[in-house]
Amino acid sequence: QVQLVESGGGLVQAGGSLRLSCAASGRAFSNYAMGWFRQAPGKEREFVATISGRGRTTNYADSVKGRFTIARDNAKNTVYLQMNSLKPEDTAVYYCARSGSVSTTAREYGYWGQGTQVTVSS
Repeated sequence: QVQLVESGGGLVQAGGSLRLSCAASGRAFSNYAMGWFRQAPGKEREFVATISGRGRTTNYADSVKGRFTIARDNAKNTVYLQMNSLKPEDTAVYYCARSGSVSTTAREYGYWGQGTQVTVSS
């Protein structure tokens, strides 16, 4: 049974930073790509960032490029999302998810966390 648990969300002013963490249970963490998605009220879930199993490949949504960084520590079974220069439009519930390969498509991810709220005030 795979469980993904996000943490690190909260309330921050525009221009501030947050680091989200996602701790994964289960074996062979490094065999799987991990991704971050977000969903704002009244909007569809959207891709944010993804990272390959060994961390050699990353991909970002255009809206977060240059501001967000995805990273992973396979020894700790944890993936991170460092978010800098936050904007009010980054406000959403952020989810981590696991996939067999790097993908920007939510349906490619078979396991999801419960989400963590990020609120950016103006």
